[in-house]
Amino acid sequence: MFDFLKKLFGPGTDFRALKEKGAVIIDVRTPGEFMAGNISGSLNIPLDALKAQLPILKKKGMPVIAVCRSGNRSAMAVAQLKQAGIEAYNGGAWISLKNKI
Repeated sequence: MFDFLKKLFGPGTDFRALKEKGAVIIDVRTPGEFMAGNISGSLNIPLDALKAQLPILKKKGMPVIAVCRSGNRSAMAVAQLKQAGIEAYNGGAWISLKNKI
């Protein structure tokens, strides 16, 4: 069954490879959530502050992996990032991505 889904939707994103190539991980949770636990080296840019940071992220010219608690806010962040012309990926829940990279 899993192979069927993989063929249907294609392979998943290789977050480890993206990170090794210099992708930036941004955590769009609140500062309090971020302080309670995060991925080492990730940047905390809360979703409501992301718009102001888009020019800086675009200037870096690196892919961005967005994470949050469940994947909902990171999906919204990815939409904003892509609209700004930034290569972006939804890493989903930070704790899950932490185990993948």
